[in-house]
Amino acid sequence: MAKDYIKRLFDDELDFYLKSVGAIQIVGPKWCGKSRTAKRHAKTVIDLAKYDERENYISLARNNPSLLLSFGDKPILIDEWQVISFIWNSLKYSIDETGDFGQYILTGSVTDNMKDDGKAGEINEKHTGTGRIIKKTMRTMSLYESKDSNGSVSLIELKKGVFKPTICNRTIDDYAYYICRGGWPLAIDVDYQISLQQAKTFYNGLVSEDIFSLNDIPLRKDEQRARKLMRSYSRFISSQASNESIKRDLLDSGEEMDKDTFTKYLLVLQRLYVIEELQAWNTNLRSKSAIRTKNTRHFVDPSIATAALNITPQSIFSDMRTFGLLFESLAIRDLRIYCEHIGASLYHYRDQLDREVDAVITFDDGSWALVEIKLSDEKEIKEASRKLVALAADIDEKHNPKPAFLMIITSSKVATKDENGVYIVPLACLKP
Repeated sequence: MAKDYIKRLFDDELDFYLKSVGAIQIVGPKWCGKSRTAKRHAKTVIDLAKYDERENYISLARNNPSLLLSFGDKPILIDEWQVISFIWNSLKYSIDETGDFGQYILTGSVTDNMKDDGKAGEINEKHTGTGRIIKKTMRTMSLYESKDSNGSVSLIELKKGVFKPTICNRTIDDYAYYICRGGWPLAIDVDYQISLQQAKTFYNGLVSEDIFSLNDIPLRKDEQRARKLMRSYSRFISSQASNESIKRDLLDSGEEMDKDTFTKYLLVLQRLYVIEELQAWNTNLRSKSAIRTKNTRHFVDPSIATAALNITPQSIFSDMRTFGLLFESLAIRDLRIYCEHIGASLYHYRDQLDREVDAVITFDDGSWALVEIKLSDEKEIKEASRKLVALAADIDEKHNPKPAFLMIITSSKVATKDENGVYIVPLACLKP
């Protein structure tokens, strides 16, 4: 029996774009719910994930793309569309022909890299779909979507200065479970052990098959090497570690990897939407501090790291530093989803003085917010509050408005505002 559908924040976004653009391309990792969500909004489905029908669709796409693109009532969903991504230009022309909104939904778990002739090549050799086709990323589920966050604190309301202290009934044990379970739809509202198995199953498929599935990035199939690479990357979660640092960790595990092979692995993981690194925020400071621009290392969901490191909700307490880094990655996952929903962007900040902020939210009106993420230590939370205020004071108001708010995300049980004017908010209280 199929599970009941759990409404996603992405449903509202998809509704909006189907009313405002010709087509929407939904990208994201496997198992995050792209197909199921898209099918709820489509009137016709072309399912290229079904192998027994795929060849017929590919033949039709090559020989008569216009017939395929008028296959039924619109919106037409083309699921796993990268299989026939050579029809991109035909798709664009079909949209242009009528100028109607909401004609096509495209879903895929791999970034396509195809020329218009269907051969492997560069994406930029296709005609641009700007203004006609919009690409949006769908991720795993946030705590608010899985109903593990009570949603009592809203990012949009904080931006307006609206806040009400509230209680959160989640414990640190709950967060240990959320990290290891992840936001996979199949892991929600099921038995405890079954929920924890979903991330492991995703991970095992990734290292045994998916990493080696991209024809244009040939990697010798070596599951043990892939597992070692994933473990090394996982050990640097929520850090700005260099590629050389990760390669040294690989070497310590007995795996020497040359620069070209290492780069290929990371590119494949990006193409599969498995890693999603957080870019640096570049702003104007009153001081002369230079901004460091290294990305922060993250998976699209922290449960991928726990699967790679064989961490359980119980064993995570044996290394509280790693617990804190994984909690930060969990919070970044949710902040990405919430920011996407409200049209904001997410970055991190670090300068040459090693002043660092885990997350910077930039809103579409130019306002911004600084966010630190601390698991539970009260002393660290107080120090983070002081540092947030100091950094905010150093940002040049001639070029940037004052911050909309300063916030520390924690695993505590009370959402409050401290003496510095900084919001202290449990992650399981947040919503967009």
